[in-house]
Amino acid sequence: MRTDYIRTDTISVLLFALQEGNRLACEVVLATGWRIEDVLELQTAQLQAVKSKKRKRIAITERKTGKRSARYLPADLFERLLVYAGTLYVFEGRDDYRKHRTRQAVYMDLKRAAKRFNIKINLAPHSLRKNYAVYLREQGKTLEEIQAIMNHADLTTTIIYALSDELSARARQKK
Repeated sequence: MRTDYIRTDTISVLLFALQEGNRLACEVVLATGWRIEDVLELQTAQLQAVKSKKRKRIAITERKTGKRSARYLPADLFERLLVYAGTLYVFEGRDDYRKHRTRQAVYMDLKRAAKRFNIKINLAPHSLRKNYAVYLREQGKTLEEIQAIMNHADLTTTIIYALSDELSARARQKK
């Protein structure tokens, strides 16, 4: 099932209503475009390794594609992650600090927040990747550049993501 694009004003409301760790994980998705499962696997040691550097560049290997991806995190987000970080994982599991939080936990919290504010769209943490693609398009990136950044194998997928704001607006007009 495909997820919907979330307008920026709606994201702000949803983030406010999320539990702290889930909010931080979603903010990382918005800042990097990474999938939620990759964000939740971030290890505290990865943050510690770049803590003293001026620019906070984090690198991961994407679980889905197996490709390397590196992004710079905004300094304020990086600092909040450091304060929040657990012993092994930045986002520790509920019952075991040796495991990271599950993507389902973030999903359920996001759904709870949407219900609380009567937001009736097909929403999931993956929706935030669409916002990142739209952001890249608004920054003047070409579809091919966005495809490379998002690690999409098919340009069609990139088009769906990068134009999701316009596609959602058209769908609302038809209703």
